[in-house]
Amino acid sequence: MTGFTIDATHPCLPGHFPGRPLVPGVVILDRVVAAIEDRHGPLPALRLPQVKFLQPLLPGVAADIALQALPATEGRRWRFRVSAGDTLLASGEVVAPASTPSTDATAA
Repeated sequence: MTGFTIDATHPCLPGHFPGRPLVPGVVILDRVVAAIEDRHGPLPALRLPQVKFLQPLLPGVAADIALQALPATEGRRWRFRVSAGDTLLASGEVVAPASTPSTDATAA
């Protein structure tokens, strides 16, 4: 499990939303992708075929990311859950396509 907290001074918060800042979903998803890459290395462009935001994440609140590798016919696939304590904030799936051999002429 990977934990994170978005500080109240994060540059995304003043406009999302003035007077009652909420951590934007894209920031949460960025942390999910970073957690996957921390474990599996850099990934190519990803697909997110299913994402649900169930509760808002407030600045300064600690959240945890749980990842589960799923079987995939091509590439790699993970299910994620983002929680704050016992509250589920977001869940979904991330899919990375199968790696393709380099076409760089300098690669040996």
